[in-house]
Formats: sequence, C-alpha cells, structure tokens
Amino acid sequence: MTALSFAPFQDLADKLIPHTVAEKADGSHDVSHLHRVWSNVCAIRDKEGGDHQLLLAATLLHDCVAVEKNSPFRASASRLAAAKATELLAEMGWEEERTKAVAHAIESHSYSANITPLSMEAKILQDADRLDAIGMVGVARLFYVSGRMGSQLYDAHDPQAQHRELDDKRFAVDHFTTKIFTLADGFQTPTGRQMAKLRHERAQRFLQEFMDEIGS
Repeated sequence: MTALSFAPFQDLADKLIPHTVAEKADGSHDVSHLHRVWSNVCAIRDKEGGDHQLLLAATLLHDCVAVEKNSPFRASASRLAAAKATELLAEMGWEEERTKAVAHAIESHSYSANITPLSMEAKILQDADRLDAIGMVGVARLFYVSGRMGSQLYDAHDPQAQHRELDDKRFAVDHFTTKIFTLADGFQTPTGRQMAKLRHERAQRFLQEFMDEIGS
C-alpha cells in the first residue's frame, strides 16, 4: 500500500507511523485521520507559524495510545499518548526540550483532558484535530463511532430531545448538541476559527436536513 504523504518529513513519518497503529481497528483514528489532521496542521501553520517538525511528530503520535470513547479512562488518553511519545522520541535521540514540546501538544489536544494549550504548536494541533471532528468528516466519524458503541441513530419518540435529557451514548444525533456544535467556539488560532466556522455550518445543515427527512 502506498503511504500517504507527510511531506516534507516523510522519512520521520515512516519511522513514527508503525507506532500509531491501534491493536483494535478504529476507522475514526486511523492513518487517514492522521493525514487529514496533518493537512489541517499545514493549512493553519502556513498562516500562524510554528515548528513544522514538532507539529509532524505531535500529529502522528497524538492518538498513539488507543482508549475507547466509552472507557472510564478516556480523559487519560492524551496523557498516556504523551508519555509513550516522550519515550519513543527519546529513544530516537530527540533533545529533551523538543520532546517536552511534542508531549505538551499531545496532552493538550484532547477535548476530554481539558488541558489549555500554551505553545503555538499545541494550539495548532488542537485546532487541526478538532477540525476533523466537525463538518462532514465529523458527521461521518460520529455515526461510525456510534455504530461501534452500539448506539441508536435517534430517539424515535423525541428525536430533538424536546422533552428528555440529551443522551449521546444512546442516540447518535444527540452528539451534535452535546459536543459537535460546541467545538467551533473553542478554537485557538484565527485561521482555525475561520476553518471551523465553515465546517460548523455544514454540520448544522446536515442535522437540519436529517431532521427534515425523518419528519421531525
């Protein structure tokens, strides 16, 4: 299989990608996800700056420890990934300061961890990863993950949760309100915010048309 391009650091990517493969296949956090995040990273970095090599390492290793969405340890996933990345990069001879910078970006990218990104690289990675959680790709990933978790598409009696509590563990479409629609306001960079606005509007249109088709 031809590797996806992670130019201009393809050699580094080839070394790191084998360490990103989860034991259990997850199509929402596979190599194509890494490539999409890298594309977002590059688009933001072109406007905002940031260390390109650090960003590549952080991008490829940000999900290197897999924790399921419904796991009680989900909030620890980014810290575990940062620890694994630190060990891996140290073995590769990276300087401690640069390794710490990658680890911080990985730790703070996670929505569940709720860690404030302090460096430009950390802000860019968080924005780039969240861009993949909204818009049409975000919609596709939402339903993919909901299927893996055994959720229903929606509550047939109250699809829009007008008379019940939102429950995105039971009903996939509830996740639009509980998370997807909350993300656009939290972007860290001006470029990320611009990109998020467009994708947010696409996700809103999808849900409107979905509700129209089911008669809600």
